Amino acid sequence: MLVGALMIWVMPLPEGLTEQGRIVLTMTVVATTLFVTEPVPLPTVALLIVVGQVLLLKHNSSDVARTLMSDSVLFIMGSLMLAVAVVKQKLDKRIALFIIRFTGTKTSRIAFGISVMSGLLASFVGEHTVAAMMLPVGIALITLTSDDPAKVRNLAAVLLFSIAYGCSVAGVGTPSGGARNAIMIGYWSDFYGIVIDYVKWMLYAYPMFLLQLPFVTMILLFTFRPEFDDLTPAVEKLKAQVEAEGPLKQRHFVSIALFFLILYGWVGLSEGVGMGTIAVLGASAFLVGGLVKWEDLNNGVNWGVVLLYAAAISLGVQMKDSGAAEWVATSFLEMLTPFGADKGMGLWLAVSALTTGVTNTMSNGAAVAVLGPIVLNMAAAAQESPVVIGFITAISSAFAYLTVVGTPACTIVYASGYLKTSDFLNVGWRMAVMSTLLMLLFASLYWPLIGV
Repeated sequence: MLVGALMIWVMPLPEGLTEQGRIVLTMTVVATTLFVTEPVPLPTVALLIVVGQVLLLKHNSSDVARTLMSDSVLFIMGSLMLAVAVVKQKLDKRIALFIIRFTGTKTSRIAFGISVMSGLLASFVGEHTVAAMMLPVGIALITLTSDDPAKVRNLAAVLLFSIAYGCSVAGVGTPSGGARNAIMIGYWSDFYGIVIDYVKWMLYAYPMFLLQLPFVTMILLFTFRPEFDDLTPAVEKLKAQVEAEGPLKQRHFVSIALFFLILYGWVGLSEGVGMGTIAVLGASAFLVGGLVKWEDLNNGVNWGVVLLYAAAISLGVQMKDSGAAEWVATSFLEMLTPFGADKGMGLWLAVSALTTGVTNTMSNGAAVAVLGPIVLNMAAAAQESPVVIGFITAISSAFAYLTVVGTPACTIVYASGYLKTSDFLNVGWRMAVMSTLLMLLFASLYWPLIGV
């Protein structure tokens, strides 16, 4: 990629690309390379993006600073703070028993229950939060079944991937399911003045998340054959541990109530005050209520991630304003034309494949930040709906099933020590095919019915 950036920098200026566009495009290629290879800490890339806009594009530093903060960035920051506050409540074992009350003790049903619970939570509070909260649930069931990892190799894979993939497919369901969604909403507003609120996003994407859940369990059970069909002994041990901890305390009920109030704010009030304001207000409420300490948030929130997304969004705006996104989109369409993939289903599949490839090498938020301006300009050039192309991009960025680093949820379950990197490839391609086919089905049949 760095060679490609050098070629863009020194080659004669292509027709239709401005000098400003060439600089922005070079910066984007270099930033993408650094995202993938990580020779330096990722927040360093964010700082270099800011410096590059001032030194290379000759923008005023105050103007650049203004592009770093938007409701989308505020929303990402608030969501990360909420994630720490929720995990601090330590409700994992009680969640496990809650799931089992509905599913019974059969392994297949527990796996489905874990993916459903992980998904329902992750669709609202972000997958990294839920994966961190649900991982102890999976590990508790695994270790209570056997202390020997070799004897529960496949069982561990099924339960842990149920968490990771349940979170991944759910992340597309609502704007708060992932930073990529907030980024795309921001691009729609900035580029076209299109407003997609919380409810409208759910109308488009939530049914697809729900439909994927049974397929997740079927694919996992087909790929990994669990050694135990029933987990009754482990469940009995789990019940004994929860009983020893005593009943739910007041702080648990207050935390649950706050969670639903924040959800209500996102659904009912975000159009007026912004999703970011609701997220920050929710985090403040946890602090005021004494449910989490500022030291916990300060230590638990990855502030570098906030800076990274802010800088990536800022660079995306420069891609649009300089004309670089339009030039890349037009060039990409010209490449697709001989294959008949410059419009309709062919274009949808091409955009999905491009996004899936990129999102498996960097964070999904960064992938949407980089690709968003390109694909939205591509939609305009192909006279396709920017809403459809935007949703395809945002949803496909969740198809990071093939690598450990593709999503925070995958990284978190891999850190348990029960999974191998080859496991992700083994099951991930099946997941990617399933998700892509379902998304194309929704784009062609369901979205037109609700007025795309």
